[in-house]
Amino acid sequence: MKKYLFYLWNFWPPFLGAGIKVDHVSSDMMSTTMRLKKRFWNRNIVGTQYGGSIYSMVDPIYMAMMLSHLNREFIIWDKSASIRFRKPGKTDLFAHFTLTQQDLDEIRNRMKTEAKIDWERSINIVDKDQNVVAEVTKVIHIRRK
Repeated sequence: MKKYLFYLWNFWPPFLGAGIKVDHVSSDMMSTTMRLKKRFWNRNIVGTQYGGSIYSMVDPIYMAMMLSHLNREFIIWDKSASIRFRKPGKTDLFAHFTLTQQDLDEIRNRMKTEAKIDWERSINIVDKDQNVVAEVTKVIHIRRK
């Protein structure tokens, strides 16, 4: 997956309608920052960010980042996720995703002896003041082709 494809998500109707924006993708595609803009159409009944939109901003990101690095070697799928809301989202919200070379090396090493693995990572979703609004745990399923 190429870097510019991440930015095309800014025009994908589910992201566009929810106010989700790809703010930054590093040139090596090891780091991505997403933003959920607060708009009148993505607020819930009490005026805070809608929980479905909060989750949507993190849903495909780690899988897409891994596909850009491991696609030729393995089959990669989102397997599961959980979200824990910590406080109301009253401003724009941000999520930062990071992969390291150590993560990729560990996956490749484990795949030498295992047929499949479930890679887990937690993401904090923060407001403009860096207060944690929600915690999401993603599980990415990886198996040999």
